[in-house]
Amino acid sequence: MIPQPSSFAQCPQFFARSTPPAVAPAPRRRELCYEAFAVLHDGGTRTPVYVAQRLNRQTIEAADHKRSDKFFADARLPNGERAELDDYRRSGYSRGHMAPAGDMSTPSSMSQSFSLANMVPQNIQHNGGAWAKIEQDTRRYARRAKGDVFVITGPVFTSTSPTIGGNAVKVPTYLYKLVYDPSTQRAWAYWQANREGEQVSPPISYQDLVKRTGIEFLPKLSPAH
Repeated sequence: MIPQPSSFAQCPQFFARSTPPAVAPAPRRRELCYEAFAVLHDGGTRTPVYVAQRLNRQTIEAADHKRSDKFFADARLPNGERAELDDYRRSGYSRGHMAPAGDMSTPSSMSQSFSLANMVPQNIQHNGGAWAKIEQDTRRYARRAKGDVFVITGPVFTSTSPTIGGNAVKVPTYLYKLVYDPSTQRAWAYWQANREGEQVSPPISYQDLVKRTGIEFLPKLSPAH
């Protein structure tokens, strides 16, 4: 018996105004709640559609736990809809966290962040370079914000996106990280090509991200640029 995926109704705290992004329905999409983040998973790409988090100074300051590094396939996802450890082996790509391990404030949430449902195939140099800096900058912002900050991270695929492994895990052409601060009503997003040599580029507006992805990430809000 396959354990059933959870529902975002069980973890509304990761979404601004408890409202998940408005995403067009598609087959084989499953909602997964974890201790410190939520994943909308796509069984076609074997990656997240997006991963949602809520950060604040307390969670960031508590994030001082030894890195787990034990990657695992989430048994809540059926075989054939999920990435397996073998898919990444010798692929030339790293297992790129969407909700970063460095954001996790407890040992259990740290362990859960190594679920392959929270990963995309990421260029190794980009993962450890520009993307790591974006993650650090986001933590830095959450630490000085007045309250909770909502972060949504995900992949963007194009017609030329390759796949890796026997399960054909799709490799993103782009990655984004949206940051929304309810105390200032400001939202901005980082948009990065998933390739070597990519530098941290200036953030784009919320409206620009919606246009590029077709996803209304904050459906009940009209954030400022």
